[in-house]
Amino acid sequence: MEPRLAKRMLAASTEITRVALSTDDPDAVLPLVVRRAAELAEADLGLVTVRTDDGRVAVEATYGAPSATGPLADPVGTVLSSRSAAARVARSGVPVVVDDLIDDPLTAPYVPPSLRVYGPFAVAPFGTRERRLGALAVYRRRGASTFTRVAVDVLTSFAAQAGLALVLAEGSTARQRIAVYQERERIARDLHDVIVQRLYAAGVQLEVLERRLSGRLDGTDADRLSETMEQIDQAIAEVRATARTLRSADPEASAQAPALDESMRSEVRIAGELLGRPAKLDLSGDLTDVPVAVADHARAALREALSNVVRHSGARSVLVRVRRSDRGLRLQVVDDGCGIPRDVSKRGLRNMEERATAAGGQCAITSSPDSGTTITWEVPLG
Repeated sequence: MEPRLAKRMLAASTEITRVALSTDDPDAVLPLVVRRAAELAEADLGLVTVRTDDGRVAVEATYGAPSATGPLADPVGTVLSSRSAAARVARSGVPVVVDDLIDDPLTAPYVPPSLRVYGPFAVAPFGTRERRLGALAVYRRRGASTFTRVAVDVLTSFAAQAGLALVLAEGSTARQRIAVYQERERIARDLHDVIVQRLYAAGVQLEVLERRLSGRLDGTDADRLSETMEQIDQAIAEVRATARTLRSADPEASAQAPALDESMRSEVRIAGELLGRPAKLDLSGDLTDVPVAVADHARAALREALSNVVRHSGARSVLVRVRRSDRGLRLQVVDDGCGIPRDVSKRGLRNMEERATAAGGQCAITSSPDSGTTITWEVPLG
């Protein structure tokens, strides 16, 4: 899934979870759910249907534009047949997608008059495996492009997350609440360990290409290549920010960041994978009570240091030392590579120094072709 689309989907899921868990009336969240689903799927109409006792589904909320010939009849309250696609998806939990509502025999007999101006159609189960609330459907006008596999996957993931949020909001147990956060943690881990790693690897390859073509590109192409690398760095930062939000018990509480030692291990592991050989981590002291602001600076500093190693050093070995003492936090990255080339951007190194200064500390960098590079970043605590 394209990183920006994944970010939008996760942001929408987080918004639904926050609103659902903070309201006394979970059903009031349904208009927001269907609006976000239609926006994510780039649909003209969205419907949330809820299961009834007799196996049918009733339309509970809609979001969409007027029809070309006048105001669209409001389908809220419409009860759909138990044999309709929405009802079958609500029972089975299996998404359905068709190219045209009117022409496809799966849907044609059950389309109410108010929906006959639409063609491409997709519907996903809404709720959890244990408690299927109904279905979330999206429509595009007749003649529009059909829903792609990516759009259906996004709709399905969002419907599952939004449905889970509503189940929790309706009075679920503490164990169910833990389950939603575990799922968010899984998504956040996938974002960090899969998407970020691929973006990171792409950035490294582009930087290697830039160095190989140094002096052979005209100014316009060189600027375009540099801008592309900056955009990749920005995308990495955005995905990581989304992952941090997902890992927060309170989506609005940025202070609830992942454990610092866990972050350090993850960054070192990814760097080792990109280098093609494991990087070593020597961690001592308790990092659990490191202030949030300092922990954020430390994560970013380690990321910058390891990025420099991966992109420029050609190192055979990398050692990361992290020391927490009564006096402060000390981070050191040592590699046996070729040192920091003179012709590379020093933006990342300046960022490390600025972060150390902002936290009241300092950053020292020693580098040579013979001995490699050592970066020492330390800040006081307390």
